[in-house]
Amino acid sequence: MKAWRLGWARGVVELRQSFSNGGDLVSHFLWPVLMLVALFFLRDREFAGTGILLGTLALPSILGMNAAMGMVSMSQQLTADREDGTLLRAKATPYGVQAYLVGKVVSVAGGLIADLVILFVPAMFLVDGLVFTPLSLLSLLGVLLLGLVATLPIGAILGSAFPSARAQGLVQLPVLAMIAISGIFYPLTALPGWVQVVAQFSPIYWLGLGTRSALLPDATVVVEAGESWRSVETVLVLGAWAVVGLLIAPVLLRRMARRESGSSVAVRREKALQRVG
Repeated sequence: MKAWRLGWARGVVELRQSFSNGGDLVSHFLWPVLMLVALFFLRDREFAGTGILLGTLALPSILGMNAAMGMVSMSQQLTADREDGTLLRAKATPYGVQAYLVGKVVSVAGGLIADLVILFVPAMFLVDGLVFTPLSLLSLLGVLLLGLVATLPIGAILGSAFPSARAQGLVQLPVLAMIAISGIFYPLTALPGWVQVVAQFSPIYWLGLGTRSALLPDATVVVEAGESWRSVETVLVLGAWAVVGLLIAPVLLRRMARRESGSSVAVRREKALQRVG
């Protein structure tokens, strides 16, 4: 419990700091602004003459995609903290590693929720045809929370696997590729069959499907695979990703923390200075 309390306090401080400096503020607002621009150009376009607007389909999907991007944020921050010695300093204090991990989850999840609000509030006035009822908003919240539980451990696994911030490009490229084929900006049914199969192995697709089922009217289900929201399958797939991540991530993170030492941090810092030089 002490580790949880320390971690919560640490996470709140990190989250507050992210809204008090220019670089992090740009990060919080840049992606939502870009998504709003995309929605602006999609808002009046129809999908295949169905009368269903692409902007209406895209907004819930973008919310799910933003939640899934937490895995990239988690991975990047873990790797950066390993490289600059933050994790090593946490290791040297009582409950330090446990509190560090709890704090990282709090700060990353809190930042994602703030980014979703920054996007969602103006987008509600930009896009028509969404369903806003207490039940739909509750369903949206449930899907997003389940999505965070499913994707943040994946980010922790990726963060423990890559030794340097420079290698994080290897994480972003496949994630961006999965976003491109996961029905976020265009319905999955419009893509080739083999692409549809590959996309459905990704939590990004199921997050987008879950958010669409929460906010879109029932008539729009005709553009989905199998013309069904597949709510049960969404919960099962995201739940499976969450279970696998929660089982593997703590093992890898403990192993990563044990391997941290002053000499390993010094070597990584020297390599970083050589790249800068």
